[in-house]
Formats: sequence, structure tokens, C-alpha cells
Amino acid sequence: MNWTQAGFTLLGQRVLWTDLIGNICALSTVVLAMRRTIWTWPVQLVGSVLLFVASVEAHITGNALKQAMFGLLAVYGWVRWVRGTRHGETLPVRPGSGRERGALLAVMVAGTALVALFFVATGWSWAPLPDAYIFVGSAVATYAQGKALIDFWWIWIAVDLVGVPLAFSSGLVVSGVVYGIFFVMVLLGIREWRRQYRNTRRLEVAPI
Repeated sequence: MNWTQAGFTLLGQRVLWTDLIGNICALSTVVLAMRRTIWTWPVQLVGSVLLFVASVEAHITGNALKQAMFGLLAVYGWVRWVRGTRHGETLPVRPGSGRERGALLAVMVAGTALVALFFVATGWSWAPLPDAYIFVGSAVATYAQGKALIDFWWIWIAVDLVGVPLAFSSGLVVSGVVYGIFFVMVLLGIREWRRQYRNTRRLEVAPI
């Protein structure tokens, strides 16, 4: 057995170390994002690599591609957040404009359709539509996170609602459990970023 297949059995289920540690990194990423720390991105990058390996072993091509996309977007987000905090400032967060939200939604709808058709044509996924939806939605959410848009939390909720059942049905028990934990943490993240945005707005309009 090579390292990509290493793991243990828990309650009759095979748990891969790559899946477990990768998801610990993923959960840590959410906590770090809530705090708006730059460590969000290197931790996400490590988690993406491990979950890419776990997804390849589980033959979930869409999820593997999603993790590869996460790795690239982690680099993008890292650069954007470094620029936003270059002078020791706190990362400014904001809700997306109407145009930005429309663009994100359009990309999700069109991207999901195109990627699903690609999966059907290639046979790379046994669940083309939900796999494509998770792939595109995750990419859009991470892109919006890199731009520090509060809306990225809402996109993650939409992704989690499909990700939980797909992970369990694919045999990635840890991923399924983590998706459920994500859902709760994302709700907390929305509250925290909205609070930070309101505080920033109050400071901007406060009389000097």
C-alpha cells in the first residue's frame, strides 16, 4: 500500500489520512478566514493538495479538479490579501455590488452546465451535475473570498447543501462530516464578516 492509500478503519468505514488531514486543513481555513488572517491561504493550499490526492483515490474527478482549482485560487487569494494588508491594515470586507452578484450567479449557472456536459462526455464522474455544481460553486466562492466579498459565505452554503450527500455516497465519510461542520461554521462566518463590515462603516461615517 502506498502513502496515498494509507488510513484506518473507523466504525466499519475506511478513512484515508489524506482525507482526514486535508479536511482538518479545510476546517482550519474557515476559522482563519473568519479572522481575516493571511494564514488562511497557505493552510488552504496544503489542504487542497491532500484532498486532491484523496479525491483521485476515490475516483471523484470533479472533486479532484476542484481541489486543483482551490490550489490556484489560494495563490490568487494570498496575493490579493497581502496587497490589502500591505501596510499593516485590517483586511476590508464588503458585500458584493449588484453587478458582481449577477456575474457570480451567471458564472455558477453557465459553468455548472458546461462542466456537467464535459463530465457526461468524458465519463469522468458518476454524478456529473452535482459534481459540476460543487466544482464551479467552490471555485466561485473561493474567487469571491479572494476579493473579500461577504457573499462568498452564502455561496459556500449553497455548495454544502449538495456536497454533504455526495461525499457520503462516494464513501468519503470524513468529507461528508466536515461538509456538515462547514455549514455551521459558514453561518458563523457570515455573522462575523457582516459585523466587521458594519463596524467599518460606522467608523467611516463617524464625525471627526
